[in-house]
Formats: sequence, C-alpha cells, structure tokens
Amino acid sequence: MKLHEIINTLEPDVICKGDGDRDITGVIVGDLLSFIIGEAQEGEIWVTIQIHLNVSAVAVLKELPMIILASGREPSKELAEKCLEENIAIIVVEESAYEVCAKLHRLLNDDAE
Repeated sequence: MKLHEIINTLEPDVICKGDGDRDITGVIVGDLLSFIIGEAQEGEIWVTIQIHLNVSAVAVLKELPMIILASGREPSKELAEKCLEENIAIIVVEESAYEVCAKLHRLLNDDAE
C-alpha cells in the first residue's frame, strides 16, 4: 500500500505530506526512541505520542516514511520543520495508538489479500 492511500483513508490532520508514492511495509508503535532504533524496519509507519525533534532523527536513521502522532498530539515546530525538510510525512490523529494501529492492521491486511 502507498503512503498517500493510508493518509486518504485515515483522514488525519496532515502536517507534512512526505513522499506519497512510498510503499508502506508495516507499522511499528512505541515511544521509546531506543526501542524504535533497535526494532523499526525501513518503510514502516511509526505510531507514537512523542512530539520532539529527536523523532525526526530516528525516522531518518531508520528510513521511516511516515510518523503518526496519536491521541491528538501536535508536533513541535522543530519536528514539523525537520520532517518537511527530510520529506517525511507527519500526521495527527485523534485516536489512541491502539485504535490507529487496529485501523492500520486492517488496511494493510486487506491490501495484501
């Protein structure tokens, strides 16, 4: 599934569009940066509530094309600017991390069938 298809389906508040043609390979959820560094795979969507600049550094390091901020968390100005510069999508959803991950699971599994 393409990044832009996920954005269109979730109908979030889009902070940065990113590269809409990137293929999404999976989802990782977590708020501990060291966990994401150790476990995330290239092409995954990252669901978190962290809103500071270091989130973008981890996304760049792990080649994550999109960050979803759950529970209505708004990114810091620095995070939004860096994601724009690095062409990383960043979106805000009102749902909890659990709820948005359940939606993503259905989307990605329906697309695989």
